[in-house]
Amino acid sequence: MNQPRPKLWTKDFIIVSFVNFFLTLIFYLLMVTIAVFAVDYYSATTSQAGLVTGIFIIGTLIGRLYIGRAIDNIGRKKTLFIGLIFFTLTTLLYFVNIGIAFLLVTRFIHGIALGVASTATGTIAAQIIPAARKGEGIGYFSMSTTLATAVGPFIGLLMMQKVSFQMIFVFCLAIGIIALITSFFLYVPSIEASGVKKQGFQISSFIEPKAVPIAFITLAIAFGYSGVLSFINFYAIEVDLVKAASFFFLIYSAAVLVSRPFTGRLMDLKGANYVMYPAFILFAAGMFVLSTANSSFTLLLAGALIGLGFGNMQSCTQAVAVKLTPAHRMGLATSTFFIFLDAGLGFGPYLLGFIIPITGYGKLYGMMAIFVLLSAILYYFLHGKKEAAALKKMNTSVSA
Repeated sequence: MNQPRPKLWTKDFIIVSFVNFFLTLIFYLLMVTIAVFAVDYYSATTSQAGLVTGIFIIGTLIGRLYIGRAIDNIGRKKTLFIGLIFFTLTTLLYFVNIGIAFLLVTRFIHGIALGVASTATGTIAAQIIPAARKGEGIGYFSMSTTLATAVGPFIGLLMMQKVSFQMIFVFCLAIGIIALITSFFLYVPSIEASGVKKQGFQISSFIEPKAVPIAFITLAIAFGYSGVLSFINFYAIEVDLVKAASFFFLIYSAAVLVSRPFTGRLMDLKGANYVMYPAFILFAAGMFVLSTANSSFTLLLAGALIGLGFGNMQSCTQAVAVKLTPAHRMGLATSTFFIFLDAGLGFGPYLLGFIIPITGYGKLYGMMAIFVLLSAILYYFLHGKKEAAALKKMNTSVSA
C-alpha cells in the first residue's frame, strides 16, 4: 500500500519562505542602488562605490561563519529573531549621513545581520521540510531567493527614478519590520544538539566537512554566474541591448519558477546527478549564447538557459549539502553552503575585473562557458561519482 506523501506546504514553510524573500529583496534592492547613493551623496570614487557594495558580502560571510557554529546552541528561532532585529535596526543607520566611512561600517554590519538571519531561515527551512521531499522542498524554498533577485533590482531601479534615497531606505525599513512581525508566527521544533563538546579551535566548528565537496562546486558555479550578475548591464551597453537587459533577470527567474517543481521532484526520485549534469550543459549553453548575443531574443534566451542551469544547480547543491549532514549539524551545513556561494558571487567580480580589460565582456562569457563545463568534471569527482555508486548499490540490493 502506497504511503501518502508528507505535506510540504505547511504554515511554517510558507512563513520562513516569505521571511527569506523579504531579506533577500532588501539585499538585492540595495545592491543596485547603494553605489549610486555613495556617489551622489558622498562624491565617492568608483572604487569606493564598489567597496560600499562589496563590503556587505564580507560582513555576510563573517556573520555566517559565526552563526553556523552557534545557531544550535542559541536556538534556531531565537537566532532568526536576533538576526531580524539586528538587520532591521541596522537599516536605520542609512539615514545617518556623516561620511563615506560611516556608510562602509553600516554596510559591513548590515551584511553580518543578513548572514545571521538568512542562515537561520535556510536552516529552519531544511529542518521542517520532510526528508522524502528534501530536494523538492529546498527547491521551492530557494525560489524565494530567486524571485527576490529579480524583484529587488526591479523595485530599486524604479524607485531611483521616482523617489529620493531616503524613501528607498524607508521602504527597506518597512519590509524589515514586516519580516520581523511575520517571524513571530513561525513554529520551529527543537532539535537535540550533539552531546560531544569540542575543545579549542577546530575547522569543523565553523565548517561542516561533509558539505565541503558540494560547496566547492557551488563556489565554482557561483564564480561563473557572478560575471553575469555584475557585468550584464555593462555588456548590454556595449552591444546596444540595454532595453532587453532590463528584462534579463525576469526571464531568468521565470525559467527557474517553471522548472523548479520538476527538478526538485526529479532529484528526490532519481538523485542529484539527474539534475546537475543537464544543468551544467544548460548553464554553459546560456553563457555561450550570451557571449554571442546580438539581438534582444538571444540575450533573453541566454537568461532563460542560465536560469534553467545555474538557477536549478543552486537549489540542488544546497539540498545535497543538507542531505549529507546529521540533523544537529544542519545549521553548519547551511552556513557552509552559503559561505561558498557568497564567496563565489562576492569575490568573482573582483577577479574577473582583471580579465575583462584583456578579453572584453563577450569573450569573458565564452571563457565562462568552458569553465562551467570543466566544473562538471570537478562535480563528477567530488560528488557525482559517489552518488552514482551509492545509487547503483541501492538498486542492486533492492533487486536482490
